[in-house]
Amino acid sequence: MMEEKQFAGILNGAVPGEPVKKDENSRRGNWGNQIEFVLTSVGYAVGLGNVWRFPYLCYRNGGGAFMLPYFIMLVFCGIPLFFLELSFGQFASLGCLGVWKISPMFKGVGYGMMVVSTYIGIYYNVVICIAFYYFFMSMTNLLPWTYCNNPWNTADCTGVVGSGRHLNASLANATTTLVAGVSEVVNRTKRTSPSEEYWKHYVLNISDDIGNFGEVRLPILGCLAVSWCVVFLCLIRGVKSSGKVVYFTATFPYVVLTILFIRGITLDGAINGIKYYLTPQWQKVLDAKVWGDAASQIFYSLGCAWGGLITMASYNKFHNNCFRDSIIISITNCATSVYAGFVIFSILGFMAHHLNVPVSEVADHGPGLAFVAYPEALTLLPISPLWSLLFFFMLILLGLGTQFCLLETLVTAIVDEIGTDWIIRNKTIITLVVAIAGFLLGVPLTTRAGIYWLLLMDNYAASFSLVIISCIMCICIMYIYGHRNYFKDVEMMLGFPPPLFFKVCWRFISPLIISFILIFTVIQYKPITYNDYVYPGWSLAIGFAMALSSVICIPIYALYKISRSPGATFRERLKNACRSHPKWGPALQEHRTGRYAPMASEDTVEARPLKEKEELKEELKEEEKEKERKDEISLTIQGSNGSTNTHNNPNPSA
Repeated sequence: MMEEKQFAGILNGAVPGEPVKKDENSRRGNWGNQIEFVLTSVGYAVGLGNVWRFPYLCYRNGGGAFMLPYFIMLVFCGIPLFFLELSFGQFASLGCLGVWKISPMFKGVGYGMMVVSTYIGIYYNVVICIAFYYFFMSMTNLLPWTYCNNPWNTADCTGVVGSGRHLNASLANATTTLVAGVSEVVNRTKRTSPSEEYWKHYVLNISDDIGNFGEVRLPILGCLAVSWCVVFLCLIRGVKSSGKVVYFTATFPYVVLTILFIRGITLDGAINGIKYYLTPQWQKVLDAKVWGDAASQIFYSLGCAWGGLITMASYNKFHNNCFRDSIIISITNCATSVYAGFVIFSILGFMAHHLNVPVSEVADHGPGLAFVAYPEALTLLPISPLWSLLFFFMLILLGLGTQFCLLETLVTAIVDEIGTDWIIRNKTIITLVVAIAGFLLGVPLTTRAGIYWLLLMDNYAASFSLVIISCIMCICIMYIYGHRNYFKDVEMMLGFPPPLFFKVCWRFISPLIISFILIFTVIQYKPITYNDYVYPGWSLAIGFAMALSSVICIPIYALYKISRSPGATFRERLKNACRSHPKWGPALQEHRTGRYAPMASEDTVEARPLKEKEELKEELKEEEKEKERKDEISLTIQGSNGSTNTHNNPNPSA
């Protein structure tokens, strides 16, 4: 029985030997056990980008050769940043706003994270709702994008399957790419696929301009409502309910990936697709763009600077080993990306073999892969609706895992910031309000121009702004708060200091790589396009405004905090604004030991690196001298009364 209790304690993130508690933080709540946190974080990090972006980047940047810079960036940037954010949130047990008690002037970074999470949460759920739509449309004997005999098809439509119709070599050579919205002229023959026309003319009924919204697509709107309802119901009790849901949503995608992988590698041409995916082109390793793509993919895939990692870790128990968790989750995320590449390219290789065209002509990324190229490849398989159901169900689960954390990030930040007993008891109401707001803000993305706005948000709302936020977070923790202080905090929490490698990465290597990503992003910038459509200047201005809206929170709040801080000069106000809040540290009194103890003495100096240490020491010495004088007076009074009782005794002569 004792062994069972110890095992349960380990699962709950407690240090062996500590008494097991149901909830360490009864006011705020904790994960049911540590597996729930790991699965939630895996679901958060492993998203749609692992399936529709990484495989494309891999084959475009040298196949197997891309793995070298990819894993180097994982080791020197991905895992250290992941560990930094997990330890940051877990130490303070606060969300992305509350943690900035570490240096209140930088609280704007937390607001920036909230803005980014809001943007991503709005358009991400629209992508999930489209996956829901395709999932429902797959519940049929014949997939609706199989043939060209539908009302929405054009004369240019040419299917890859048909009754008694086979594509000969001349037509196959004239076949163009099957990706969304791309049509090239090859040998003067134009071809669009049934899946492409289904996507453009039926699902989206896309308009000709981003400003031409047209009507709301009611089927998509209905699926958006379903998607938000699912997210809300899964988060109705916060991490207590979402922690149970992730047992399914975080694991079942791997079951589907494995089923699709086994089916894919048994098809003709699958090996050619996988070779195309993995064949190394070592000369590309010397290309700076390859390293930039690797660093960017690692950074964005792990969800750094979104606020979600800090939020999820804040529900851990104080002594949980988040160092171990960060390594497990980061490696799982990257391994999933590589594995998904096999699944995608085995099927695309089969389709290229069927059409007798190079794999490059059927390969794509983003919505073009998920809703055009891959669905069309599935029409070539026996029992195609079954494979389509599995594929889109997998996309739904991958999207929901990320969406759970995005919504929880916003709700937790609001609840922690207000912090009243009422709002903590009624957290479900806040979750409902945020979900309704997210649904209403997503409605414009379900119009005929919705895909233009979705891609605009995807390209601008969470691009270079995330890099700036992450860089400032590193600078604040390592150089404003002080690396020695933070290393001591981590040691107090975990029982061991951060390894030397992580200390070096946090202080030097990771900020340099983040700066490289920012420079690379700026140099490689190209105005967004969608197929042949070029975005007008006013829409690009809106895109940049979205990107800046999260970053601008940082200087605005810093100036506000400096203006409200005490001090006669600007320098004094700046020092006071940067100084840690007195409530910074572990949330529970039982964990506030050492310099965080209520009667901490000189250690308090170390906890506030920008405070004038000599003045603090003098103040502490004066307090000690004052206490000694009071003790002397007390002894004098006691001696004059001829009694051994203290002067505080109301009746010393008794």
